[in-house]
Amino acid sequence: YCHANNVIHRDLKPENILLTDDDNVKLADFGWSAHTNSNRRKTMCGTLDYLPPEMVDGKIYDDSVDQWCLGILCYEFLVGFPPFESETTEATYDKIRRLEVDYPRFMSSGAKDLISKLLRSSSGARINLVDVMKHFWIKDSMGK
Repeated sequence: YCHANNVIHRDLKPENILLTDDDNVKLADFGWSAHTNSNRRKTMCGTLDYLPPEMVDGKIYDDSVDQWCLGILCYEFLVGFPPFESETTEATYDKIRRLEVDYPRFMSSGAKDLISKLLRSSSGARINLVDVMKHFWIKDSMGK
């Protein structure tokens, strides 16, 4: 919905995802969001552990930063902490730049496949949201 209406959230994280009484997901805290027809931004914003490489490097980015955050969220929901979490800001930046992700052995191959398609250094190589919903791990999980 956001991307279809030219909105980039830019701060997707567990604290900004709400669940209604009837199990509908709602996004909150649009303080860092941007409404943009060009779908291009350069502002460094969001939460450290969720920053994509293009923001860390000060490059122009598009709405695929939200796909990156979705990959971080999937990892964190399954593992309990974000994949690039480190003791210092610079160490976190370095892990993001190197795409240093440690996939635990208990993580299913389907989850790893989806997360690895979301956490791509090149924003253009990230799986789009329509294809996320078609991904076999999502489809299999929704059937349960």
